[in-house]
Amino acid sequence: MTLLQPDHRHSTYADYLSWPDDVRYELIDGVAYLMSPAPTLDHQDVVGEIYYQLRQALGDQPCRAYVSPVDVRVPRADEDDAEIDTVVQPDVLVICDRAKTDRRGVRGGPDFVVEVLSPGTAGHDHVRKRQVYERAGVREYWLVHPVDRTLTVYRLEQGRFGGAAVTELAGETPVGVLPGVVIAWDALVGRLASPEG
Repeated sequence: MTLLQPDHRHSTYADYLSWPDDVRYELIDGVAYLMSPAPTLDHQDVVGEIYYQLRQALGDQPCRAYVSPVDVRVPRADEDDAEIDTVVQPDVLVICDRAKTDRRGVRGGPDFVVEVLSPGTAGHDHVRKRQVYERAGVREYWLVHPVDRTLTVYRLEQGRFGGAAVTELAGETPVGVLPGVVIAWDALVGRLASPEG
């Protein structure tokens, strides 16, 4: 997926709802970022596999996994939805508080978020979205880099993300905020395109 040129006019969720359904945007602090419509097959495989493993592991627990596109509205305080100026679409997310969900998606921070990086979105995910997720109170944030075969993990500590933990996509990685849930990498990595190709 490639991040296209941002529109620097200040927009809100009310504006966002009026935009065409066939074009995907994210709205961060009132700035609209146009997302390209076609992620790579590797990107989709990683997203789908992580979602599948989470759904299997969570079973009938109160926490529920979702896969993009799902609008996550991030209010600054208690403003009406129409006034919210940050709406993101994480690749994979887990919500444990069902009161945060409604027919339009999610209002407030998910408990767990995964973004799968591509060259066009890496900076957006590492900087802008990390700041949004920290502000929203996301308890754990993963950035998966399929080309480099690495995982960067941020965990919320006293309202802020602690230092990044970087590991290889190998073996299993436990999801710290979801006890007993792990993501297994080896079979998935074996399916990915060669980093050289």
